[in-house]
Amino acid sequence: MKIALVHDWLTGMRGGEKCLEVACRRYPDAELFTLLHKAGSASPAIERMRIRTSFLQRVPGIGRHYRYWLPAMPRAIESLRLPGDVDLVLSFSHAVAKGIRVPPGVPHVCYCFTPMRYAWQLREDYFGKATQGRLAGWLPGHWPAAARDVLLELVRRWDLAASQRVTHYVAISHTVARRIAECYGRSSRVIYPPVDTRFYCPAAVPRDDYYLCVSALVPYKKIDLAVRACRRLGRRLIVIGAGPEASRLAALAGGDVQLLGWRSDEEVREHMRRCRALVFPGQEDFGIVPVEAQACGTPVIAFDRGGATETIQPAGELRRGTGFLFSQQTAECLCEAIEWFERHPDQFSPHLARGQAVSFDTERYQHELLAYLDEVAGGQEPSRRLAA
Repeated sequence: MKIALVHDWLTGMRGGEKCLEVACRRYPDAELFTLLHKAGSASPAIERMRIRTSFLQRVPGIGRHYRYWLPAMPRAIESLRLPGDVDLVLSFSHAVAKGIRVPPGVPHVCYCFTPMRYAWQLREDYFGKATQGRLAGWLPGHWPAAARDVLLELVRRWDLAASQRVTHYVAISHTVARRIAECYGRSSRVIYPPVDTRFYCPAAVPRDDYYLCVSALVPYKKIDLAVRACRRLGRRLIVIGAGPEASRLAALAGGDVQLLGWRSDEEVREHMRRCRALVFPGQEDFGIVPVEAQACGTPVIAFDRGGATETIQPAGELRRGTGFLFSQQTAECLCEAIEWFERHPDQFSPHLARGQAVSFDTERYQHELLAYLDEVAGGQEPSRRLAA
């Protein structure tokens, strides 16, 4: 079977690239189409593919400023030309990859991380209410809200039209499956992303008295809630990550809060093994970090929305669990969650957390995804569309 792979852009190894990596290992002779590629930024399995890029690759400094080119991305993905003899197209998309034009009659399976969140939902979380400065790194200059909204409405309309080019959707969670149905009027198969539970595993090390956040420092991740809550309670907090929110968070942080910037996977694992609990205050489509923490036997305190509700077994007064879910995205509610956690340490089971994480491991993802692709290629899995 001749397969073509499509990805939004290749500028680092995050959750989406880890999903792509499995397909690259399975189909090493496939061509990989993407808007742009920052050489050396991905894993060896991805870097050795035959990578085809769009005209955006020729823009000076594109590897640092690609987000500013959001208005050109629809045209860029449509400019890529797939081979006419391809048997199946597999795209990994949270932005525009799903919009690539596929030869007539060829199945297009989209592994969808989410419909564009900044066009459909959570617009204020991405750009902020005042829309000052550089709009969280997605649009240049001091754009007024009205101009921003006009642009994003055009992007949303393109995204809706382009979504119908996909014949089969795979969602990374039931949360995203519902969003695909709401935005695109399409149904989807749910296959959870891979988590490297062999690497992220428990170790015989003592726990330290601090909480941990591991995240990109962007507005919708809500890391400021963790900073405010820990400062209010006088608890130590270590934040690992980088992004446009770093300066603002540094101004909020006091002596009990440390911002370490990006750290290696080995350092992240070490902190997950040693911290008191992982704090996860944002709303994610799936959220690999909480699963990685549980794989290390670490409890997770997370916001009760999105993927966390599918990956964490919440503890209660009468049941043991792998974490605790708080109901409101406020520092006050997070403070209450931390205090409840500290009053009920015996309600959290490292053994249960490890078992929960293993159910999301890489081997499971690979088996489910490849089996589904075989179904589609064999004509056994029909395209499914909901009523508009």
